[in-house]
Order: sequence, then structure tokens, then C-alpha cells
Amino acid sequence: MKNTVKGLVAGAAVAFSAQAAVAGGHGEITVAYFLEWPMPMMVAKASGAYDEALGMKVNWVSFETGTAMSAAMASGDVQIALSQGLPPFVVATSGGQDLQLVDVAVSYAENQGCAVHKDLEIDKDSAGELAGKKVAVPLGTAAHYSFIRQMDHFGVPLDSLQIVDMPPPEGANALGQKAVDFACGYGGGWASMQEYGDVLLSGPEKQEIGILVFDVTSVPASFAAESGDVLAKFLKVTADANAAWAANPSDEMLAVIAEQAGMDIESARSAISTMSFPTIEEQLSGAWLGGTAAPFMKGVADVFVAAGSIDSALDSYEDALNTAPLEAAGGM
Repeated sequence: MKNTVKGLVAGAAVAFSAQAAVAGGHGEITVAYFLEWPMPMMVAKASGAYDEALGMKVNWVSFETGTAMSAAMASGDVQIALSQGLPPFVVATSGGQDLQLVDVAVSYAENQGCAVHKDLEIDKDSAGELAGKKVAVPLGTAAHYSFIRQMDHFGVPLDSLQIVDMPPPEGANALGQKAVDFACGYGGGWASMQEYGDVLLSGPEKQEIGILVFDVTSVPASFAAESGDVLAKFLKVTADANAAWAANPSDEMLAVIAEQAGMDIESARSAISTMSFPTIEEQLSGAWLGGTAAPFMKGVADVFVAAGSIDSALDSYEDALNTAPLEAAGGM
């Protein structure tokens, strides 16, 4: 596990040294996103609202993990990641990649977790029995961080487990085939895991022990510096889509979101019902980017260090936050 996460960090750091120039010079940018992750911004994606607001072509590329998004931004292939899990962002910045968090994309404590195969009949009251078991975890992601915190909460030593690095859809398949005893994930993969397994901790139960789960919009620092106006316009379109959904979460909007996410409507309805999308004002408050975010990132990094997944944490993650584009979006 340690070597795999280190490899992801090192690969991104090497690629970062050769980061390409901002794609805006070519009249287009590329944005990373997740399939099976239904968000209001997908309505704007489908309508071309981003292209219109930015005055350029926006290319959308789907990824399976936030760590892959970091690598794509490091190589210069992607200018914006929406929505990257906070832990992959922390892993990348801890390893020296110059990324900046510019927006809270979504909070989703209920749309991520760990599930134990039903045949084992292990729940939160008998979680100690997980020692010695095999688990599928997408390393370096929000699910990985949550997994580490849950195992610590239950007193299950990480070195007692056989940990296999798998994206959530693959982890769900492995759980269904009993190739692993339990699996951790998010999104569509998490929904599938619950078909085969019993949930260890619910969203509120995770929050009670200090596990916050949210994704961010992240960018290379060079992109934010050189194309701050483009980034602000992008964040404004996202905020407007979130506001439209909050005001009227219609079946028409849901149908578009589901199609863009590669999901059926009922699966998308179930998933998005567990998500919240903070407004610009809320994001800039002390509850998020105005206070809590940087210390929380430090806490996430320290957990990864203690687990042996990364070598070291930054002294502070304040420099990894850039609220200027969001503030500008709020004034548009």
C-alpha cells in the first residue's frame, strides 16, 4: 500500500516538472470528472453553458480516481479537476505537486464507505473480526482515508489486513465474487458494494468520529495564476447549476444528470440525494475554506503519514487554498 501511494505521488511530481502551458492559449481547456457521480454541473456540461461562459471549448474527460486526476494535471493534460476527492489532493500536494483547492464541489458522507460481505455477518459491533481479512481500497482517495480512520476506530491494525488497490467498480465486483472480504469506495461502485455487503458505519456515524467526506475543484497553481478569470467564470457556472438544482430538483434536470453520469435515473436519484452542494457564500465561510479546510487537510495528511502511506505532511496547507477565483465568481 505504501509503495503504491508513493508511486502515485512520485509519478505526479516527475510529470509536474514538464507541465504544459495553459490550454487557454489554444482556445480550449480540459476538465476531469467522474462518471457515476451525479452532480448539477452536468446540466451545464450538457447544455454547453461552460463553453459559452468561458468563450472557449471545454473538453471533458472521465477518470476513475482522484489520484489519476492529479497525474493528469501534473502532465498538463487537464487544467481543472471537478470533483477531486480531498485526500488525493492532499496526497499530491504533500508530495510536492503545486495544486490549489479553489472550490468545495460536493459533500457526501453517505455516498462513500466500507461494506463487509454479508456472508461474514460482521458489523460495527464485531468489526474486530476484520483482522486478517482481504479488502479492496482505491488507494490515495477519500475512501482510503475513510478506511484508515474506520480501522483505527475499530482497533484493526492495517498491517493485519491484505489491502488490494482497486477502483470502486472493480472493488464492488471483487466483493460480489468473494475475491475480497470487504471493500471501500464511493459513487456507483459504493452503491454496488452495498448489494453484496453490510455497511460498517453510516454517514452520520462517520461524521461523529470526525470523518468528513467532500470533494474539491482543484487546479494547477500555474493555471490559477495565468487564467484566473477563466477559472472564476467556470466556478460561476458550477455555482449557478447548483443553485438551479437547489431551487428546483426537477425530473428533467435529473434525466440530464443521469445521462451525463452514465447512470439510470433511479440510481442517479438515490446517489444525488446523499449529496450537498455548498453555495459560494457557504464555501467562503469559516465552516469550509474560510477556516476548517486547511486544518482538516493537515489532519488528513497526518493520518496518511501515520499509516505509512506517505512519507511526510506539509507544515501547513494554507498555501494549497486559493479563494480568489471563488470570490471573483461570487461577484459576477
